[in-house]
Amino acid sequence: MTDRGKIDRRFFAERIAPRLGAERDDVALGPTAGVDFGLLDLDGTGLAVATDPISVLPALGFERAGRFAVHIALSDVAVAGVLPSHLAISFSLPESITDEGFDALWGAIHEECRDLGISVLTGHTARYPGAEFPWLGPATAMGVCDPGAVVRPDGARPGDRLLVTRGPAVETAGLFASLYPEELGERGLDPETVADAAAGLDEARLVRDAVAAAEGGEVSAMHDATEGGLLGAFCEMAGSAGVRFEIGHEAAPMRSGVEAVCDALGIDPWKATSSGTLVLAVAPEDADAVRAAIERRGTPVAEVGKVVAGSGVRFRGEEWTEPPRDPSWDAYAELAGEE
Repeated sequence: MTDRGKIDRRFFAERIAPRLGAERDDVALGPTAGVDFGLLDLDGTGLAVATDPISVLPALGFERAGRFAVHIALSDVAVAGVLPSHLAISFSLPESITDEGFDALWGAIHEECRDLGISVLTGHTARYPGAEFPWLGPATAMGVCDPGAVVRPDGARPGDRLLVTRGPAVETAGLFASLYPEELGERGLDPETVADAAAGLDEARLVRDAVAAAEGGEVSAMHDATEGGLLGAFCEMAGSAGVRFEIGHEAAPMRSGVEAVCDALGIDPWKATSSGTLVLAVAPEDADAVRAAIERRGTPVAEVGKVVAGSGVRFRGEEWTEPPRDPSWDAYAELAGEE
């Protein structure tokens, strides 16, 4: 297990996969490396389920932090091509949070869920000694669906074309620009660039993009570019599907402000988390239709490569089989004074 961030494929295979409780016939898709949701088949009715930690950064303001946090939780159901329908959420709150602070946090989560048609099904809320920001507990998103129509992150096939929305490191640049504008100014960035990058954090959401893509044509696989960034998502998708990704990174969208922030922090944007950025493997005959469906939402999207027979990822002249270590962890520790 790494000292920071998600476990790797080997740790999962050796220590988790052999011990998954009882076997049940209604589990159509259980825990799988590179697949971030599970699927129940309840006599022909599907339920896609995904659990993520809730991360709340008070420095963003509780309303903004709540909107960002809930979209992280919803994304792994959305990449199944399923609009989330229900949410279960548990808060282990620090004693420092006021009732007014929680009200702002919860109000933002409620509004996002209401706008997406998501009902909060159950949860738990309490203050506990020792609880600390940002990690406040888990959230479980669910989506009622047709189990036969679910898009799987491990479904990429030779011949598919690869699309990327928004571009690399939008989340990372947005977070650092929002949390550490003065430090970035000291590293040579002007206030306009920092503000532009910070605004990208409010674009780090993919629920409607993913559903629009699935409705626009035949999507073989979708994945959210979280830890390890876009390069990590490519490696996870290719590895889980047993195929090879050949990537031409120059074609990808690049949001303004991202490169400047990443350069100032010494971060490779392609290896840095970018929740809200979507990677899609699409049947070649439907690639244009899927791309158009995403563009109609005003979301930037580009074709960046193809799926072929083989293994691994060809990216910038290098071969990759495992996701890279995400550099944003070390950058955050440095800026937060933890090193």
